Amino acid sequence: METERIAIEGMHCANCSALIQKMVRRMEGVQECDVNLAANNGTVTYDSSVTGMPQIIQTIVDLGYGATVIPKENRAAFDQERRQREEAQRKHDMRLFVMSLVLTILVMVVCMTPLGMTLTMPLANAVFGPGHTHEQMMLVMNVVCMVLTIPIQFVAGLRFYRGAWGALKAGSANMDTLVAVGTTIAFVYSLYVTFSPTTAGTMAPFETSAMLITFVQLGKMLEARAKGRAGAAVEELMSLAPKIAHVRRNGTVEDVPTDELRVGDVVEVRPGEKIPVDGVVVEGSSSVDESMLTGEPMPQEKRAGSEVTGATINGNGAFVVRATKVGAESTLSRIVDMVEKAQGSRPQIQQLADRIAAVFVPAILLVGLATFLAWLAYAAATGGVSAASFEKALMSGVSVIVVACPCALGLATPTAVMVGTGKGAEQGILIKDGDALQRAGKIQKVVFDKTGTITQGMPMVVGVACGSEASEEDVVRFAAALERGSEHPLARAILMYASEKDVAVPQNMVSDFKAVAGKGVTGRVDGELFGFGNELLVQEMCGTGLPSWCKEFSQTGAGAHATTMYLVFASFGVAGAIAAADSPKPTSAEGVRALQDMGCDVYLLTGDARAAAENVAAEVGIPANNVMAEVLPDQKAARVAELLDPGHEKLVAMVGDGINDTPALATADIGIAMSAGSDAALEVGQVVLMHDDVRDVARSIALSKVTMRKIRQNFAWALGYNLLLVPLAAFGILPPELSSACMALSSVSVVTNSLLLRV
Repeated sequence: METERIAIEGMHCANCSALIQKMVRRMEGVQECDVNLAANNGTVTYDSSVTGMPQIIQTIVDLGYGATVIPKENRAAFDQERRQREEAQRKHDMRLFVMSLVLTILVMVVCMTPLGMTLTMPLANAVFGPGHTHEQMMLVMNVVCMVLTIPIQFVAGLRFYRGAWGALKAGSANMDTLVAVGTTIAFVYSLYVTFSPTTAGTMAPFETSAMLITFVQLGKMLEARAKGRAGAAVEELMSLAPKIAHVRRNGTVEDVPTDELRVGDVVEVRPGEKIPVDGVVVEGSSSVDESMLTGEPMPQEKRAGSEVTGATINGNGAFVVRATKVGAESTLSRIVDMVEKAQGSRPQIQQLADRIAAVFVPAILLVGLATFLAWLAYAAATGGVSAASFEKALMSGVSVIVVACPCALGLATPTAVMVGTGKGAEQGILIKDGDALQRAGKIQKVVFDKTGTITQGMPMVVGVACGSEASEEDVVRFAAALERGSEHPLARAILMYASEKDVAVPQNMVSDFKAVAGKGVTGRVDGELFGFGNELLVQEMCGTGLPSWCKEFSQTGAGAHATTMYLVFASFGVAGAIAAADSPKPTSAEGVRALQDMGCDVYLLTGDARAAAENVAAEVGIPANNVMAEVLPDQKAARVAELLDPGHEKLVAMVGDGINDTPALATADIGIAMSAGSDAALEVGQVVLMHDDVRDVARSIALSKVTMRKIRQNFAWALGYNLLLVPLAAFGILPPELSSACMALSSVSVVTNSLLLRV
């Protein structure tokens, strides 16, 4: 199975996106197709051994829409070309609108004002002579209006006929169908009034179809402009990447477009420039502003061996980078891709709009026909059908067809999702799909991993104790020798402490190194087995508990509020203990308090000793009875599962660093990864907090609630609009021209409401 994203042009309403989805899903080999009206794109998952993208693209084109595969590479060139096409289309639409507006004003002047007769009098005199009759004068005026209306109906309105024809070929109907049917009925009736002997001397209502098309054009232009603003977040993200890189090739430095960079290219980064690629510094040093990625305002020092990320900003120094990730694999590209996928995803609430859209247009056409027939029946029952009553019946039916707006329903959810995920991305909150955005607002329990999530992840040694068999220096040396092969934060703390104390640690002191999950590490020196770890490791290696001096050290002084690890020799037991403390992040207490103010229960989950865990919990405001301590890594998922609500009404979020917390993140209703933009964080969790800030958990919940509130407001407006105005049109209260203005503004109002989203 393969998944591709497609740029789609020419969609006007929810029925357009539903039609494309239906026809592509019918294709053999297509597993899924989701189309986003607001983003003008779609995602297709298909079996490439059965069908291919050319066939899928052709299916969409046959429906009357433009379709192009969005490439994974060279996105800048594709997006520039797409923007150029969209700009050309906007200019074309503007020209058509100006033409329609000018001609519509002229039609209205001729049809609806005394000035019309004055303006057409010379033409009537030329055709019929100065002694022409009133009927002849009306014929001239009607013909003038007809000539002025034809370009509006069949040039400016051609897009609606094309869209309606494409839908008809697929056995469906859409907004284009409503506009095409409504305006055609009005235009044909005007022709009848113009040339029928029975209506001689009557002014034909050409202004009706002219105003309908002009108002709909205006609405579509405003809607397109608003939709463009809704997708501005992706544009801003993509604009962060520099366009040119200074690449060393063949002994010279060449300026190369960043899209053409290859893994292994050596790139010069000059003072003040944006770094063009993810890579490793091989020469020079400087400070780099990584705030766009991590939210950290202080520049980070970079030197040989340091990793750098594309689109971050170099300071005053200069350095050389070897590219490790380019194109679609770069961090920025993956973030952009994640945001685009989220904006194009369909939350469950969208299913309501899909079900309504499936029957909306056919139902409105039937209501319009019923309105026409009802007015005729009323006229027949109250004195007979006259030309005036027939026109009233016809115009009421047209008003019903024109006032109905499936666009507002189709835009209600995707525009809010686009704006919501875009606002999140601006704040470093990446929400991977619409379902996660919808469900995050229901979070009632939040479980935090401790190390690196609540705390800074940089523990410091705060105390060392030793038994009679070893000195303090020996304890530090042996512990550091074992931890040299470990990636745990405590290992870094002990190695740093050894360096500060000038304790010499031989490189090859330990053999048979082994990490024991949830307990510590073991190894051999001169054939003797020893280990460094927690109380569980002591019990495993010695079969006994801690000696009294270890208990005293871990419960008093420096060890009382720290994590204590023990140096154990299999031959005689515990030789020493090292206590290390990891302080909470400055924002953790505020973040926990914000969640509690929202009504969330906050939990702390860690493998550390209970005393150390409860101390951290107390500092940030987590109740002691919500602390789950001394939990082995393979038990974390089970502890999260215990908190889950069987009814899934009160959801549980797990917040971790995206690597060792993976099972727990997957078990929770919502997995939230905090890892400052690491590869693991981009893969794990439904929500990624790029700024590594505990406060962003509450912000993500607030974002979900605000977005869902906007979606509900949009639905209320879209449904309320149709439920109110369709009956008004049916009862003849809304004339067709006013109906078209209402329809044009309804979808614009939905998009505008979404744009007003604030967090």
